[in-house]
Amino acid sequence: MFTVEIHATSHVGRIRKGNEDNYLLFHISDSKIWMSSQEPDEFIIESQRFTIDDNGIILAVSDGMGGALAGEVASKMAVETVSQQFSGQDPERTFAPEDFGESLVGKLYQATLYANHLIHEQGRSDPQFQGMGATFTGAGITPESVDLVQVGDSRGYLIRGNQIYQITKDQSLVQQLIDAGQLQESEAETHALKNVILQALGAQNEIYPVAARLAPCRGDIFLLCSDGLSNEVNGTDMQKIVMSYPENLGQACAELVKEANERGGKDNITLIIARLLGDDLPEPHETEIKLEMLDFGNIHDTADQDTGELV
Repeated sequence: MFTVEIHATSHVGRIRKGNEDNYLLFHISDSKIWMSSQEPDEFIIESQRFTIDDNGIILAVSDGMGGALAGEVASKMAVETVSQQFSGQDPERTFAPEDFGESLVGKLYQATLYANHLIHEQGRSDPQFQGMGATFTGAGITPESVDLVQVGDSRGYLIRGNQIYQITKDQSLVQQLIDAGQLQESEAETHALKNVILQALGAQNEIYPVAARLAPCRGDIFLLCSDGLSNEVNGTDMQKIVMSYPENLGQACAELVKEANERGGKDNITLIIARLLGDDLPEPHETEIKLEMLDFGNIHDTADQDTGELV
């Protein structure tokens, strides 16, 4: 077993009138849940320390989209549905656990699909929520692994040693153009279609979340965030800010929000910083990290081997 030091916050930014982001901290064994306040005038840093047992914990960031209050509703539904699936509060769920295995990542994948189902149905049945959606980037942490499930363009980063790696890939039109060799990375930030994402919870009847796994090491720092942070502050600058406060990661959260706002603050800003602590964890030795891409045709098999993108 080991422990995880966690700090999370959400800020409305400088331009938006409301906060459509949400985050989730969930200790499964204790059924203890923390979610962000969506009051625009509140700025709270939630700090927790969890012991990681076999059941593990879930951390997630969700960025809502849609008119009026629709985005706020979608992101809240996303994190609430995931937590309810793990706490057994929804007996009418439509996905059988045996379809995805009994691993934490299988259950998280299943819960993400169910959240999509509920948000999509709410958007279809209620005109005021028509077209609403939400990104979802979740991390399940157990003694054996850190598992990621992603829909949309909220991001996950890993700071290990003196390097920061982007361990998720945006499911966006711009990223697709980059992958196809039709767009340079340097052109992405100013592209007219920069905010077009290819998947979101609730936007389509069917979604295909991306799932990945990596082995945890002592001192690993994970950062999950909405694009309100990543659009304003690049990975290298995130790392500099986080490493400037090694003994106070809660202050690092505040500084990241401050920096994003000073660079424009055009969107809601939500982030979670989680540091792994414990003598049972191995020391990191390799300069590159390896992500195991998970195929839910067979949850225990490796579909592909890839490395995280060095920022």
